[in-house]
Order: sequence, then structure tokens, then C-alpha cells
Amino acid sequence: MLNADLPWLQGPLADALARARSHALLVQGPAGVGQLELAVKLAQSWLCEDRAAQAPACSACASCKLFASGTHPDFQLLLPEALDAKARESLGLPFEEPEAPKAGKAKPSREIKVEAVRGLLSFAQATSARGRAKVVVIFPAEALNGVAANALLKTLEEPAGLLRFVLASHDSAGLLPTIRSRCQPLPLGLPDRAAALAWLAAQGVADGAGLLDATGGRPQQALDWFQAGLTDAAWQALPKRMARGEVAALTDWAPPRVIDALQRLCHDLVRRSHGQSGQFFSTAALPAVKRAAPLLAWDAELRRASRHADHPLNASLWIEALVAQARGAITAAAR
Repeated sequence: MLNADLPWLQGPLADALARARSHALLVQGPAGVGQLELAVKLAQSWLCEDRAAQAPACSACASCKLFASGTHPDFQLLLPEALDAKARESLGLPFEEPEAPKAGKAKPSREIKVEAVRGLLSFAQATSARGRAKVVVIFPAEALNGVAANALLKTLEEPAGLLRFVLASHDSAGLLPTIRSRCQPLPLGLPDRAAALAWLAAQGVADGAGLLDATGGRPQQALDWFQAGLTDAAWQALPKRMARGEVAALTDWAPPRVIDALQRLCHDLVRRSHGQSGQFFSTAALPAVKRAAPLLAWDAELRRASRHADHPLNASLWIEALVAQARGAITAAAR
């Protein structure tokens, strides 16, 4: 079903199949390491009709073939509207091309709304079409808004028949405690560096080591950055370009990625002000700084700016202001 298997998921998948004791699992860990892929592999394995006990899906039975085509009647994938097409495509599932937004029409939501959960409840109450389990995958689980999460609670606590859930999350702290308490946690950490670099190389990523470090060890995010046109050389040049106030360094970046990059830079500069090496940038790429106070004030400004990253009123002016803040903070920290 997946276009490209993630080799570091083999161990967590085997572990989950061996020790799952609940009808609901919560796959949790940092973004960019394969929570959705693991959740989907679990669902396929539970629905497989020809697998050995505690083994992964066989990929050859009738159930697996239906799953691979995206037409399995006992599987539901619940995603925000804004993520649906991209996530389904990455999993090799068919999807409909979204219509272009009409004037005055709201953009696709980043939340999972109560209407989607109500549709899911109809699926949950129906009898299994193939007589085995029925599985629901929800990703990212923290996208459930408050009303939707509360609507899900009763079914999550008392599922009908053979219904099973896999919730996958990048930010499990953002889930209602009542949702978390009903799920068996399944932690998913950063993959082994060698496995991540081998996978990136297989995807054709040049300078994979640099981009992997830039993303904090998250190979899927490194691939996303590479496919968006970011190179390791451009990433390493960013700190000193910000110190010079070069707005052009960020003009082609989406606003959320701008905030993310500047927060990583701020983090590394604080580390350097305390005599430590960079985590996301090479130490040689970082401007010399002496004082942490201006950097900590800049970090607070970035956290405030992040609230508007998805919908800035004027993206160009917003990025110019962020670059000006960066230059001012780096200059002050160097004195």
C-alpha cells in the first residue's frame, strides 16, 4: 500500500502487533518519523486474512488487495480536509483532486470536525463487511477539535463489535486527557541515523546528512525540505544571511516553514552563546554571539508570530518584519 516503505518501522510494527492489548492504540512521537505509515500498517495487518499470529500483513490475500486499492470496506482513514489528498497520495491511496477554492469559500480546514466524526460513527455501528476487524485510523489525532473529540469518546470507550482504533499524533499533549486515557500508548522515536540516511539516499536526496541534522533527525521532514528545493548549502547559509538582514533568503518559503527555521536558528544561537555546538546548523555556520538575553527575547517574539503563521495578513511584510527582528537580535547578542 505504501509507496516507499520506511525500514525503521519494522521493529515498532512487530512490537505493536505483539503487545497490543487495547482496542485503541495511540502512536505518538515527533513529526516526520512515520506515525501515519505505522498506523496504516497496523490497520492492514489487523485486517489481513492470511497472516500468522503477530505477523505483519501478507500483502497478497483478498483483504490486503482491497486495502492496497483503497477500497477495503472495513477501513476508515480520518484526516483533516487540508491534509487529506496529500496524505492519501503519500500512502498510495486513490483520492479526488480538490476543487479550487471559490471566492468567499473557506480554505480546507486543518481541524477534524464533528461532522467527520459523526460520519465515522455510522461506519463504526455497521457490521463488518468481511467478518473480521473494522479499523479506524485518525491522523493527526490532535487535529480533533473539542466538539469532535467529545463526540468520539463514547465509541472510543465502548466500541461496537470488532472495532479497533489507531490514533497517530505528533503532539499527544494536545489531545484531551480523556482521549489519551482510553488508548494504549505506542511511542515512536527518531529512527537509527544509518537507516534514515540509507532511506534518504534511496529517495535521491543529495546531502542527506546535512538535511537530516537540520530537521533534528526526522527523515520524512528532510525529504519534504529537499523536494521543496532546500539544499544543505542553502540551509547552512541561512544564519549569516539573517545576520545581514537578507529578506530574499526566505521569500520563497511558506510562512510556517519560516517560523520553524528561525526558531531552530534562535535555539542554536542560544546554545552558541553558552559555548555549545549547534544542533540544527553547523557551528561554523552560526554568527558569533556573546549574550543570550536578546536571543531569548527574540524567541518570545517568534512564539507570538507563530500564532499567525498559517494566515498572515500580508506574508511579504510579515517575513520582512521577522528578518528585521532576526538581524536585530543577532546584532544585539554579538555585542
